[in-house]
Amino acid sequence: MSPSEAPTRQAAVIAMAQHFYDCVDGADVAGAAELFAADAVYHRPGYEPFAGPAGITRFYARERVIRSGRHVLTTVLAVGGDVAVRGEFHGVGHDGNPIDLRFADFFEVGPDNLFTRRDTFFFAPLT
Repeated sequence: MSPSEAPTRQAAVIAMAQHFYDCVDGADVAGAAELFAADAVYHRPGYEPFAGPAGITRFYARERVIRSGRHVLTTVLAVGGDVAVRGEFHGVGHDGNPIDLRFADFFEVGPDNLFTRRDTFFFAPLT
């Protein structure tokens, strides 16, 4: 990648990450899943890793404890195909309880412009 291509790639991967959260918040599970490569891996605390679009679909359609909500992205940074996101989530769980938390996500984007890895971290006290 030439130096002149770097800003374009960074803008594209940032837009891709923002689109992912729009899909999640809009309950567009298929749209979120199609952003992931077939061999992608999603690591999330409390779960075994999710593999590929099928794993992403399974998580968001059946395993996620959140019923609905909205991500507020406070920082989105990209270097090459790596994207770091810091933000807040405000929503409601399937049990009806409110969920308000801070999070950080790290995405890797492959040469085919699909996510190949996602790692999520939550700001929570250790007990």
